[in-house]
Amino acid sequence: MDLITKNPMREPLAPPAPDPAIAAFHARMPAYSPTLLFDVPELAEQFGVRRLLVKAETRRMGLPSFKILGASWATYRALCDHLGYEPEPWRNINELAANVAHLRPFKLVTATDGNHGRAVAFMARLLGFDCHIFVPKGMVEPRIQAIRSEGALVTVVDGTYDDAVDRSAQEASTTCLVVSDTSWEGYEKIPACVIEGYSTIFHEIDDAIDASGLDRPDVVVIPMGVGAFMAAGVTQYRLGGNEAVIVGVEPLDANCCQASSIAGEISHVPGPHESIMVGLNCGTPSMIAWPRVSAGVDWFVSIDDDGARQAMRDLAAVGIVAGETGAAALGGFRALVADDAWPVVERPADATVLLVVTEGATDPVNYAAVVGRGPETVGRVITAVR
Repeated sequence: MDLITKNPMREPLAPPAPDPAIAAFHARMPAYSPTLLFDVPELAEQFGVRRLLVKAETRRMGLPSFKILGASWATYRALCDHLGYEPEPWRNINELAANVAHLRPFKLVTATDGNHGRAVAFMARLLGFDCHIFVPKGMVEPRIQAIRSEGALVTVVDGTYDDAVDRSAQEASTTCLVVSDTSWEGYEKIPACVIEGYSTIFHEIDDAIDASGLDRPDVVVIPMGVGAFMAAGVTQYRLGGNEAVIVGVEPLDANCCQASSIAGEISHVPGPHESIMVGLNCGTPSMIAWPRVSAGVDWFVSIDDDGARQAMRDLAAVGIVAGETGAAALGGFRALVADDAWPVVERPADATVLLVVTEGATDPVNYAAVVGRGPETVGRVITAVR
């Protein structure tokens, strides 16, 4: 059973605009290019809206999720702080690696439920650093192997994602940087940089929409774990008084942001968190993300695994590969439309809805079991804007 609540903590918000240096940094990363923004008329018709857009973060710099944008920027800023200066000039990642080579032996560490850890491991490999990733008990082997394929040491913690976060924090030293996408007391700067890094996604969306002459979104649906990505979304869609309706989607058994909004303060949802939407299996919101999430999100939607599975199949039917976590936005939007809360905009038939798909098929075996065919067989829709 889905749980849909209007955010009682919503209040006017005017966040600062993201630094343009972030997008310029990402342009120097290997194989950078904007990910696709799909216009999906089949889904728009199904939900009774004018236009439904899907930002597909399914292949980003060779990785199957958006996480590299936050991990790369946060790693770079952490290195700058560690060095006490900017390691310029550099035109590409090889030159950056040469500029920080004197730090070796050096290590990057984080906790993950999948994609963030692989992104940190990817950065460590590119920079010639060691890497140690802590993961919660129960993570499926394909996701662990994907992290190991980047050359990282992986340790399975006997506990939840939050337990893995606690363990990773113990590794910090003068030769080891913890690059976490969640925050805790005394550890806030790096997670804030992770949030900043995600701003590139929303700049790409605006560029694609403007180039195609489309309307800016009236409803924005974003999956949530600890809230870091959502904080970037709130920053974008509250700039300049933008009043797009923002919807956050979580698993029912790990809805820490929804539970916190209901409680009126950061709250912990105890594990085990066993949803197939593993990238969202988080028990406590990020301290650094929470002020923006709590003030900026309009609706919280928690869905069960069947909702995610149906969304995976629906997206595959229109040519978009989305893993369990990636499909959550569509699952949440479907639940919202079916609820008495809908419509959340005055004229839904005139509305543009944006869904952010945050990952591809990170577990190909389960993807095939859910969708009925492998991700490699799923094509792309013809109507797309970029």
